[in-house]
Amino acid sequence: MHNVIKKLSLITILALGLATSALAQQKEPFDEARFKALKAAGEVVLVDVFAEWCPTCAKQQDVLKQYRAQNPDKQFYVLVVDFDQDKEWVRHFRAPRQSTLVLFVGEEQTWFSVAETRPEVIARELDKAIAAAQGDA
Repeated sequence: MHNVIKKLSLITILALGLATSALAQQKEPFDEARFKALKAAGEVVLVDVFAEWCPTCAKQQDVLKQYRAQNPDKQFYVLVVDFDQDKEWVRHFRAPRQSTLVLFVGEEQTWFSVAETRPEVIARELDKAIAAAQGDA
C-alpha cells in the first residue's frame, strides 16, 4: 500500500510539472490580469487577434503549431483576442483587422504584424523574443 501511495504521489508531481509546461505551450483567451502578470514576469507573450472565420488566422495557427512542435523547449504564451467579441482589446492593440500578431518580451512590444503567415518570419521573431527574454540577445 505504501508503494502505491508513493507511486501515485510521483505520478501526481510529474503530471503537475507537465501541466505547468503545457500552459506555456497552449493558447488561452486574452485576460488583462494574466497579460499584465506575464509581462511583469518578463515572459514572452504573443497576442493573437483571431477570428474563427479568418483563413489567414487559420494559417497562422498552423504555423504556430508547427513552431511549437519543432521547438518544444521554447517557452512563450499566446493570448487570443477574439476579433469579433473583444473590440476593446482589438482597439487597445491597434489591430486593423483579424490576423494581427503583437509580440512582447516583458513590458516591451518587439513586433507587430498583420496577416503574416510565412513560417520563417514568425519563427525568426519568436526566436528573437525568446532569446531576449533569456538574456541571450
